[in-house]
Amino acid sequence: MQNAVYVVILVVAVIILVAFSMAASFFRMWLRAWLSGASVSILNLVGMSLRKVNPSVIVDSRIMAVKAGMNVSTNELETHYLAGGNVVRVVQALIAANKANIDLNFQRATAIDLAGRDVLDAVRTSVHPKVIDCPDPAKGSATVAAVAMDGIQLKAKARVTVRTNINRLVGGATEETIIARVGEGIVTTIGSSPTHKRVLENPDTISKTVLARGLDAGTAFEILSIDIADVDVGENIGASLQIKQAEADKQIAQARAEERRAMARAREAEMQAQVVEMRARVVEAEAEVPRAMAEAFRSGNLGVMDYYRMKNVMSDTSMRDSISRMNPQPDQQ
Repeated sequence: MQNAVYVVILVVAVIILVAFSMAASFFRMWLRAWLSGASVSILNLVGMSLRKVNPSVIVDSRIMAVKAGMNVSTNELETHYLAGGNVVRVVQALIAANKANIDLNFQRATAIDLAGRDVLDAVRTSVHPKVIDCPDPAKGSATVAAVAMDGIQLKAKARVTVRTNINRLVGGATEETIIARVGEGIVTTIGSSPTHKRVLENPDTISKTVLARGLDAGTAFEILSIDIADVDVGENIGASLQIKQAEADKQIAQARAEERRAMARAREAEMQAQVVEMRARVVEAEAEVPRAMAEAFRSGNLGVMDYYRMKNVMSDTSMRDSISRMNPQPDQQ
């Protein structure tokens, strides 16, 4: 019985000790909040601990808000904390917006934070505009290449000054959209220029034309200015294309000439074959002469004297051909 009493006393002592240590911890936070004018009850602090909310974060954030002249309840801070938001960052953004006279309430700030945007950086950018390189050298080429109407390539680099539009931050396009639109505007402006010299003489025409197109529509930023930092002359794309086209035309012409040459050779071979065929027909016809003469003798249409006269004529013709070969004419020498 006596041992059971000792155990009960020990358990009660441990409970009292734990409760005292917790009360001491919560008392320090309660005292700090009370002295700062942002009072938070001890029961509320205990409830935060039971709800797995960091009481220190909530108390520090409420103290910052109250000291800045803003009344943000602990329930609102706890709700944003439980939603996975950055409570301290949101309160700092509200303070910065209040000092800069920017219309930003707690609901919009928490929505921006939960959307994955850095709300404090957005407020700072709204007060102090930042410069965006177009294109971004860290993500690819350092210049935007475009070809004027005379075929000369120009490489331009722009610097875009923007500030955050708080009202369009949630759901608005990011910096990548601004870079893409400005790059497209530079390519279009250079491509519509009659000569590259006109662009080199007045590079500000690019920025004026691009800025007038309202490229910040639907984005989370407001474009303040577009400045052309550098314009360099690249390759003669027009001449290169003409050279390649001429080379292609040359190859096509050579292919067609080769085709015609092959067709001519085939035609020549065909004609030679026809000549051989005709000669064969002549030989075949000559072979029919003796048969015809024999048939004429048998039928009585050709006599012996007729045959000898024909032979004499053939011999006389052969003799004349031999003499003509031996004694060529003066014009043939």
